[in-house]
Amino acid sequence: MISMKDCIDYSDLTEDEVSAIADHEHLPYAMAAHLACGLAQSKDGTEVLRCLLKNALCDAATCGHEQTLIVARRAYKQFVANHPDH
Repeated sequence: MISMKDCIDYSDLTEDEVSAIADHEHLPYAMAAHLACGLAQSKDGTEVLRCLLKNALCDAATCGHEQTLIVARRAYKQFVANHPDH
């Protein structure tokens, strides 16, 4: 059986990135990890993930949710640093 850590490792994403997606898309963490894993393996998925994380950051800033903003900002920076090609 594949663990949550295996899925995150396979997708080449961090826990912060998955957490930001889960929060923004109102998904359970496990479902967000599965979604992210699938997107990371698809042709245009990296760009979709970048947009999701940027939207999560913008929404957190607009809504004034400080803790969510901290995670979203860190997740977006991590993603951009780890996926500079797109």
